[in-house]
Amino acid sequence: MSDLLTKNEQQELLEIARNTIIDFVTKQKTPAVAPTSPGLNLHSGCFVTIKQKAALRGCIGNFISDRPLYLLVQEMAISAATRDPRFYPMKVNDLSDFRLDISVLSPLTRAASVDEILVGTHGIYIVKGNYRGVLLPQVATEYGWNRDQFLQHTCIKAGLTEDAWQGECDIYIFSAQVFGD
Repeated sequence: MSDLLTKNEQQELLEIARNTIIDFVTKQKTPAVAPTSPGLNLHSGCFVTIKQKAALRGCIGNFISDRPLYLLVQEMAISAATRDPRFYPMKVNDLSDFRLDISVLSPLTRAASVDEILVGTHGIYIVKGNYRGVLLPQVATEYGWNRDQFLQHTCIKAGLTEDAWQGECDIYIFSAQVFGD
């Protein structure tokens, strides 16, 4: 995915996400934002990832948006901080030490074959009935997974057996511009 956002726009989005998390956790309100960069008004899906001490602390996203990117980043930042079911909601004492990554997504494309999946380039979204699982492109790289391992872990995250991808699943791929502080 070509870089949609400039370094300044990336920095502005990171500041918006950080300030939103801090204001929401301390004051239970979402701060008003007036973006200064045109790229922040793109209509694109995104994920916001929070890490503490290099460990995942929250990650929530949406594949599409009918609103400007900066508003979706605010919503996903609050959700990652307070609504990720894998973690307790962030508290004031959690605000002293956290890092952010933002992944701005390309549109989803249904993969005709798993051979289309490029590890390190594509994220995977697997759907089978009511089961759904997604892993961002950088996850496979961080763990050193090959394509089969990436597919297996996406299935596990969806609540499926690790080999479910070999059967009747819809597999979608996407790329992302990933940046963090």
